[in-house]
Amino acid sequence: MTSGRTSLSGLEDPPTHVNAGYKANCWHLQYLAMGTSSVRPGGGLGGGDADAIQALQEATRVLTGVALRSLEVLDGAVTLPQFRMLAVLADLGRARSVQVAGALGLTASTVTRLADRLVTAGHVARGTEPGHRSVVTLELTASGQRLVDEVATWRQEELARVLRLLSPEARVQLTASLCQLVSAVGEGYGLIARSLVPAWLAQETTI
Repeated sequence: MTSGRTSLSGLEDPPTHVNAGYKANCWHLQYLAMGTSSVRPGGGLGGGDADAIQALQEATRVLTGVALRSLEVLDGAVTLPQFRMLAVLADLGRARSVQVAGALGLTASTVTRLADRLVTAGHVARGTEPGHRSVVTLELTASGQRLVDEVATWRQEELARVLRLLSPEARVQLTASLCQLVSAVGEGYGLIARSLVPAWLAQETTI
């Protein structure tokens, strides 16, 4: 599979075979992960804090790269916003459309448009709640679950490869540090309260 190249902005361009909507979303998330090249003085940060922040920014770029590259295994079958919906449904199971909107941090109308495309592609099934036909539900089909599984498998394998670049001692230290970080900020920190993907990207029309 053709790998991306680095653009003049310092962001990596997505592979040329993927659709325009996917490219725009990849560029946006890589921009979010860039951070600043250095921490400005002041603000009560000591030298150690500045070094730690810089290291976290670099680690964020690595992990964002893993997440973005994992979508390449789908060969453009879905866009990034569409995959986010599939991933949420994989976690929630059969869920009300309003629940999915809340988990994604998107408006109900945007979720409806995303769901329309995924239903047409056969990756999501739309239904109603028994006794409440006005309540729309969404759930993964076997096809949608397969896409989520393919991405999850690739990510696990790639993260394992990255970890093997470290010594056993370094892996133990990294695991302990990451566990402390997750514990300090709380596991729910990673749940999206509002969308990181702008509405104009989430509303792209390409399947």
